[in-house]
Amino acid sequence: MDGTQQVSLQVAASFKAFLMKSSSKSNLNLYDHLSRLLMRVIEERPHDVVDVMEDLSHDVKLRLYEDTQSTLQDLQQTTAAEELAEQQKVLFVRPEDAPEHEFELESALPNVSEIAYFLEQAGVGLGREEMQRVFLALKQLVSSYTMQRCRLWGKILGTEWSYIIAEAEFTEGEEEDDDAAEEAADDEAREVDAKEKAESEMDPLPQSTYKAPPVVPKEAKGTGANKFVYFVCNEPGLPWSKLPSVTPAQITVARQIRKFFTGRLDAPIVSYPPFPGNEANYLRAQIARISAGTQISPQGFYQAIEEEGAEEEGSSEDGIEENPEFEGVPVGELVDSLSSWVHHTQHILHQGRCTWVNLAVKTEDESNEEEAEEIEEEPDEPEPEVGPPLLTPLSQDAEIFETVPWSSSLSSTLTSQHAIAVMRSNCWPGACAYAYAKKFENIYVGWGLKYPGDGYSPLLPPPPQNEYPSAPEITEDVDPTVEEEQALQDALDEKQAAEEAEEGDSDEEQDEEDD
Repeated sequence: MDGTQQVSLQVAASFKAFLMKSSSKSNLNLYDHLSRLLMRVIEERPHDVVDVMEDLSHDVKLRLYEDTQSTLQDLQQTTAAEELAEQQKVLFVRPEDAPEHEFELESALPNVSEIAYFLEQAGVGLGREEMQRVFLALKQLVSSYTMQRCRLWGKILGTEWSYIIAEAEFTEGEEEDDDAAEEAADDEAREVDAKEKAESEMDPLPQSTYKAPPVVPKEAKGTGANKFVYFVCNEPGLPWSKLPSVTPAQITVARQIRKFFTGRLDAPIVSYPPFPGNEANYLRAQIARISAGTQISPQGFYQAIEEEGAEEEGSSEDGIEENPEFEGVPVGELVDSLSSWVHHTQHILHQGRCTWVNLAVKTEDESNEEEAEEIEEEPDEPEPEVGPPLLTPLSQDAEIFETVPWSSSLSSTLTSQHAIAVMRSNCWPGACAYAYAKKFENIYVGWGLKYPGDGYSPLLPPPPQNEYPSAPEITEDVDPTVEEEQALQDALDEKQAAEEAEEGDSDEEQDEEDD
């Protein structure tokens, strides 16, 4: 054996020794592992060996532990998509007690598949797959409540989650009373105020003369901004949450702030002016504002009806109903003229309500309190605020920042004979409506914010209050000097000595008279 062969054997021996070096974790060596792996490949002769080599290596190593550690299992990693699919699985499962074929002449749900088709033609919507899941989620919602009507209002995007919003109208007497908790909280607050007032009467403190402005009462359920009830969920298949009723104060503050939604209903709203509520209340206020400004329909689809007793009560709110004689408006006319579209949702006044309420009219308790107090001057009767009536044409909408309020278009200019008319709001980007023959629909997909113009300027805090006006009775005197204090003290001493001398003289005269 020559020297070259000896060197080769030494190198091979060193390589084998390196391969047979055991691992500190598994007590295995690479030489034995490769031997078992090659034997496995020769025995099984799998296809595309190079592509499955990693899996074979893992399987070979795993078989060594089957005898000693039979409970060893791979940890299953569940992705967010799999978790969502598991939650949405219930949408595709038919209840056991449900009939095999459901044929309902009247349903609270519209034909969502047809609406999705027209929205796709208009270039808006959520896509076919998501619309189908939303339809199943709406079906699940309708089965949980007794509703007269339910439709997809739209989708508001958020920084963490988005809101899918359903608009529902309950049959009379079927809606749950969700204001019981609010009333209980108000009663508790009144009891606390009464207790504090009783304690203050025992130990009276200076009372402030400031009187807060009267609170504008919210509209009753089924009227004005609270005409419909809204449910939201983050994804189809997740639980639906019912939004609370909106108050005028929430609408008034929502007009002055701009906040992105997070997707969490309990998230606080940090803003100036302070918003009276959390994100659920802010979401409900934005829904009311968007609905009042963007819910439109073709001219003639609805007709106005005078409610009984409306003229006697002096109410300016008229009802509307579907016109059975409506034959549709030509698509070309819907695109060319804004007068072919009308608002069928009531306008929200500056007061935060759809119907004006006179705050100067006092209740019995307030009247009794004011009778006990002195009223210097009675305020003038406020002038009622009146908004545009229902079924007002879009041509009367005011421009916003020199921008036309609406943009109209055809879904297709190549096949205009089968196209649909599409209207998009420039005041509320994301609001869209379409009309074709006797059918129309409104939807909103956006961030829930109004068009701010060139830039948004937040409301500035009010200026600091003025100092209290100066007057002689409250003006602080200048501190006297040492000489002035000494002169005053000498004058007081002289006055006291003179008084003592007068008292001594009067006592002597009294003694002489007694003698």
